[in-house]
Amino acid sequence: MKKTSQFPCVNGKISIAPSILSADLFCLGEEVKRVEHAGADWLHVDVMDGHFVPNLSFGPSIVRSLNGKTNLALDVHLMVERPLLFIEPFAKAGADLLTVHAEAKDVSAALAKIQALGVKTGLSIKPDTPATSILPYLEQLDLVLVMSVQPGFGGQSFLPQAIKQIQTVRQLIDRSGRKIWLEVDGGINATTAPVAVAAGADALVAGNAIFSSADPAEALKQIRQAKPEI
Repeated sequence: MKKTSQFPCVNGKISIAPSILSADLFCLGEEVKRVEHAGADWLHVDVMDGHFVPNLSFGPSIVRSLNGKTNLALDVHLMVERPLLFIEPFAKAGADLLTVHAEAKDVSAALAKIQALGVKTGLSIKPDTPATSILPYLEQLDLVLVMSVQPGFGGQSFLPQAIKQIQTVRQLIDRSGRKIWLEVDGGINATTAPVAVAAGADALVAGNAIFSSADPAEALKQIRQAKPEI
């Protein structure tokens, strides 16, 4: 199946991107279809190099495989030390958006390369990185990803200090006048999702809460329907 969707522009809605890092890889195609049918907006792919974070995960081949089996936009998060080495392989594999880290090497050059390849650009910051670190790059960005856990492993709990960081990033984006997604990744579930949204997020990555559920489709729906008073 040829993918027909593209990464969307900011549209005033809350988008949910299930992270396949928490999926059962033995039946990944079935898992992806289940969340797609349940109304997932994007699919989040965490890429780790064993240097920037102490873990290894997916390569371009899994993005290429997903690109032929789902219409969901592929939101690829490069948790890597040297993003310039990874951008072209993942872009050619079918990534719709590539997010690099503000703490990585050659950030501006990496973002320029992503743009040159016709892919949407994202910049991520760790929980302890000042929100103002995004300022030099705002003109190059389609998305800012705030990590609400320390990157590298799924299944962690949402860090309360991320709330202030989300709020500050929201202010910086709004002041820029640009249409930039504010995505939050880490410990997102039906309880923390409304907290992140209230702080300013308009895109949520959820892994363990969806794919470790007995009913991933129902878990996704519960996150989408969660209310701020929870």
